[in-house]
Amino acid sequence: MGRKTNPAATKSKLARATSKPVVKSASKSAVRPKLKAASNSRPWTGEEIEEVFRRFRADNPKPEGELYFINPFTLLVAVVLSAQATDAGVNKATPALFAAADTPEKMVALGEDKVRDLIKTIGLFRTKAKNVVALSERLIAEHAGMVPPVREALEALPGVGRKTANVVLNIAFGAETIAVDTHIFRIGNRIGLAPGKIPFEVEMKLEELVPKAYRRHAHHWLILHGRYICKAQRPLCEKCLINDLCRWPEKMTFME
Repeated sequence: MGRKTNPAATKSKLARATSKPVVKSASKSAVRPKLKAASNSRPWTGEEIEEVFRRFRADNPKPEGELYFINPFTLLVAVVLSAQATDAGVNKATPALFAAADTPEKMVALGEDKVRDLIKTIGLFRTKAKNVVALSERLIAEHAGMVPPVREALEALPGVGRKTANVVLNIAFGAETIAVDTHIFRIGNRIGLAPGKIPFEVEMKLEELVPKAYRRHAHHWLILHGRYICKAQRPLCEKCLINDLCRWPEKMTFME
């Protein structure tokens, strides 16, 4: 179960072409704070959706998350810490934290003050330290120190919402869940694959349209695509695996 991911390797799989110089736009107008979504585009066909995930799988057959963790408990803690923070930032703090406490019992023994000191480089570290210790106490009291493989039980823990529960269920227990973070939310709306006003709407649409054969890893493929290719400000459309299928009306601006 435990392993340390290699973000660099994951990134290189997804965007092999990144060794080429990034084509910069001729003017600042190509980089917009607000980018038009494909809300009125032609709906995706089942064949096109199948092709999108076929390409993702061919490029990266076994995608992994980029958070460092050792076991289901440390995965849960890492995901809680990643709220409103980057995976890279969290990964700088968690090795020392998990060396000191890799079980709920050890985390409670470590105490909120020491946890806070170990994660102080992460945003909202005070609140997160409190939640990490509190959820550890709940795991001991209600789940014999084990991370429950049930959404409702996970969401009842301090600091754990639907997205965090989906990540844990997917990575730790192999559930076919889709955790809609900022990247997946952006992609769903930008390319018209799963438009929605809130993350839950995007999640429900993705669960409905992603073919069964690809559901286990759909979450990772979409996140990595949004993180490294379909970026918020300057998407690398010229390097995109699905640019011929994409419905985004502004993609040609970034392919010139």
